[in-house]
Amino acid sequence: MNSPSGETSQTLDRGLTVLSLLATHSDGLTAAELAEALSTARAVVYRLLRTLEAHRLIGRVNTRYVLGIGIAELASKLRPRLQATVLPILRRLSEETNSTTLLSIADGDQALILLTEEPTRSFFHLALRQGARHPLDVGADGLAILAGRPAAPDDGDDVKLARRRGYALTAGALQNGAIGIAAPIKSSDWATASIGVVQLGVEVADPHLPELVTEAAAEAARRLSGDFTTDPDAQA
Repeated sequence: MNSPSGETSQTLDRGLTVLSLLATHSDGLTAAELAEALSTARAVVYRLLRTLEAHRLIGRVNTRYVLGIGIAELASKLRPRLQATVLPILRRLSEETNSTTLLSIADGDQALILLTEEPTRSFFHLALRQGARHPLDVGADGLAILAGRPAAPDDGDDVKLARRRGYALTAGALQNGAIGIAAPIKSSDWATASIGVVQLGVEVADPHLPELVTEAAAEAARRLSGDFTTDPDAQA
């Protein structure tokens, strides 16, 4: 896990790394496997696991540790902030691109469409249902989230390409005739959300769309991190 400059807590860093490792293994990991991944003594890992378990951030299934209900509770508190922060950015991006825009979040192994904005000047566009779900590895929004995470052995070619590009592009993945472009919101090295654009009835995406989408996602990440030095018009 990348650390910012300055002093950091090694114990906290290890604990957060444990959560990241468990997030990439839906069937869980044993204490021995975690110790090997962390290059740390098993006794140290057991202390970390007991602490995380006490806060319900992890749980245990037989000898394997998995993410706990506390993670979902924390995530549920993030949603209102995501909505308030990202909605103005979605509106602006929708008007700039004359396209439907969306904010998606990871919910387990699925992408959940949390917010959508439709262009006001378009006579023909795709309407997306807020609350709709689909697999993370299908659709530009989910692929972008996966690409915003550290590389994993089971990453598909689409995820690897999106990670190199900084955005995901799909054609007809969720809707025939639709092109989707999405970029991860990276407020840490573990993306949980993405911003995307969907266009209907076009054969090739506008070459300017990737830049606009990645800029919107980067602005959302800055604002979620507390940096409000960007254009104040985004708050309109």
